[in-house]
Amino acid sequence: MARRPHGTGSLYIRKDAAGRETWYGHWRSNGRQVKKKLGLKRISGSRQGLTRSQAEAELRKKIGEVQVAPVAGEVLTVEEVSSRYLAHAKRRGRKLSTRANVESETRVHLKPYFGERSLGSIASADILDFVSTLEEKGLKPKSIRNVIATLSALFNFAKAPQRRWAAENPCEGVELPAVPERTEIRFLTLEEVDAAIANVRKGIYQAIDKAMILTAAMTGLRKGELVALRWRDIDWPAARIRVRQNYVRNEFGTPKSKRSTRSVPMADEVGGELERLFKRSSYQGDDDLVFTLTGEPLPKANITRRFRKALKAAGLDDSHRFHDLRHTFGTRMAATGEVSMRTLQEWMGHRDLATTQIYADYAPSATEGQMIARAFARGSNRGSNLSESEVISENQKAPIGRENDPA
Repeated sequence: MARRPHGTGSLYIRKDAAGRETWYGHWRSNGRQVKKKLGLKRISGSRQGLTRSQAEAELRKKIGEVQVAPVAGEVLTVEEVSSRYLAHAKRRGRKLSTRANVESETRVHLKPYFGERSLGSIASADILDFVSTLEEKGLKPKSIRNVIATLSALFNFAKAPQRRWAAENPCEGVELPAVPERTEIRFLTLEEVDAAIANVRKGIYQAIDKAMILTAAMTGLRKGELVALRWRDIDWPAARIRVRQNYVRNEFGTPKSKRSTRSVPMADEVGGELERLFKRSSYQGDDDLVFTLTGEPLPKANITRRFRKALKAAGLDDSHRFHDLRHTFGTRMAATGEVSMRTLQEWMGHRDLATTQIYADYAPSATEGQMIARAFARGSNRGSNLSESEVISENQKAPIGRENDPA
């Protein structure tokens, strides 16, 4: 094939997982590589898609239309930008868990794939290829979205006016795998909670585990919030537990979100169990941890392990996570019909009300069933001697809309 004239770019074909072939164009502009999707390749016998000559015409059109700003800043790799981003995030006080996720995704996924390529040389087509690679590795849609979100954050950080290590964010507009709808939440019944507590293994952790399981089920606190709970957070006179800290990745910090800093009602049963634990504890200072044996935080993995052993000893499903106790609180509160979703959101520390809505299905309604029953009642149960056709006729005579509204 004859060498293409300088500045005319090049064409290539990419095949997706379904076997469909797509034309892509590649050229350089202002010292940067540009890659753009042009359209599907025409299949023999079909009128849809682009022939090679049509793809060439589309490529020339794109080269004329796409404006590429020159990159005036440093030329950095994804790993180098990630390192600077992490230093910036630490100065800004971002949570350790957030920084750890960025570091992990860079080390495990971003660096191995993009290697020594500069950030400015990465185009949307490369992001699509990267997504396909992650899918082939078996990553779930949610995990893929998290990795791309991290990469997108790096690009946004890099293209800031004071840095200019990238001219654009190629992650924007890239189609990502759909996340399956939320599966049914898992929780324990009251009988199962009681059985788990009754079957906690005897020994040095028995009193701690009993109190922790009961508190988790009746307050909805996360495991990290329970581990970080201190005696000063137990407001005995007000019968409330105040959530002020979280324990994540072996470090104390603020709770998961701003709404996670909250106050939760403390039932008498929980208060009594915590009081008994306080009397047995060797650490009773205001700043001492509630659930501790040595004064140090409990290993979170061991908490789950002992919880599952208690479930197994009780003859229950030991695949439950400790987090399912939080779901137990959410479903039980919704099931009372006395707690609004907004209040439950505050108690559980959800950032968005949409998260709390997963418990809405468990909220009863005493009136909706009666309303449907009245609509389908027959004969004298309708509360009227009119026939169905007469009722419809009467309804048609009734004024409708604002025209008849004197206000």
